[in-house]
Amino acid sequence: MWVVAVCSVSPANVTHYSIIMHMTLTQQVQTDMVDAMRKREELRLSTLRMMKAALQNKRIDKRADLDEKEELQVLTTMIKQRKDSIEQFEKGNRPELAAREAQEIVIIETYMPKAVGEEEIVATVRAVIAEMGSPTMKDLGAVMKNAKAKFGDARVDGKLLSEAVKKQLAEK
Repeated sequence: MWVVAVCSVSPANVTHYSIIMHMTLTQQVQTDMVDAMRKREELRLSTLRMMKAALQNKRIDKRADLDEKEELQVLTTMIKQRKDSIEQFEKGNRPELAAREAQEIVIIETYMPKAVGEEEIVATVRAVIAEMGSPTMKDLGAVMKNAKAKFGDARVDGKLLSEAVKKQLAEK
């Protein structure tokens, strides 16, 4: 997250300068927590507190500050936990708790880079399979590895990727 401040030197002089400062994800969560407190947004505040606690615990475990990739990994883990919780709450016939978890996922995802869409995943898997020749189900791991490499640092849902690879290999 970048914060930009633009200031003018004087009204008569049109000279402007910018101060650009990089905010870490942890700092952004703290800032948004204060904002949520002021606006009395209880769900957002509790979710931000959980995010801050998870980031702080990871920082303590590492005994050093987290880099951006590690911070995003913590949030990815939180999203996965909530998806599992939704599944369990729906099995237990608790739709109100599942809805709350889904709302928390939406809040957490606002801090994540945009995820790769299903269509893009399928297209990439097809391209990887075409490059590899005619892989079979035995080559599932190799296809997954090559597909993940194509996406680089982009956020990809592993479950969606796995399903797409299995579907494409089954069609062969």
